[in-house]
Amino acid sequence: MTDHDPEREQRLIELLGTIHRGWRYQARNVPGLPRWWACRYQPVTPAQHAAGARDVLARTTVRRLAQALGRQDEITHIIRA
Repeated sequence: MTDHDPEREQRLIELLGTIHRGWRYQARNVPGLPRWWACRYQPVTPAQHAAGARDVLARTTVRRLAQALGRQDEITHIIRA
């Protein structure tokens, strides 16, 4: 997303909240840090962490955050222990 459209970003974040329910979302406007953050409600298991799952994700755009969340879902569904 090259143009900053706060309304569109908010709609996309709300959509992510319905698709990826195990996360809470936050926008941060801190220079030098990614804008969009997602934190898990439940921490990952050691096995999931070893496979690449993370408790916190940060990306510069909602689109990139959505891609990262999809990958995280793949990891946690494959590694359930």
